[in-house]
Amino acid sequence: MSTPAPGPARERRGLFALIADIPRLLRELIEAEIAQLKAEIVGKLKAAGIGAGFLVTAGAFAFFGVLVLTAAGVLALALVLPPWAAALVVGGALLVLAGIAAAIGVQQLKHSIPPTPTQTIESVKEDVRIMRGLGKRGAS
Repeated sequence: MSTPAPGPARERRGLFALIADIPRLLRELIEAEIAQLKAEIVGKLKAAGIGAGFLVTAGAFAFFGVLVLTAAGVLALALVLPPWAAALVVGGALLVLAGIAAAIGVQQLKHSIPPTPTQTIESVKEDVRIMRGLGKRGAS
């Protein structure tokens, strides 16, 4: 006669004990989903903050570069036009470029997507499908 291998004893529980655990399991599931939501949003916002910092730095360098190039353009154009006319032409061209950039920026902002927690939303939808009995966890 053989004896079962030693190991963690598995407790056999009755149906009522299992049913009584459902609220606790649902609470733990909701807490886990909320924790995942928080972690996902914090991660996305942290990455967005780092990216924004680099964009601000790049913008500052570009701003000073454009100032130097603008002065060079005015000085170069002043060789063929009076200095006041050269400054007027370069200033007008810069205003046109600013208008184009503003229009593109507004267009991009209208189409931007807010930082939504897409993975958590999908996970919650899958949990709801499972609870309704419409699918199996892990199968898509």
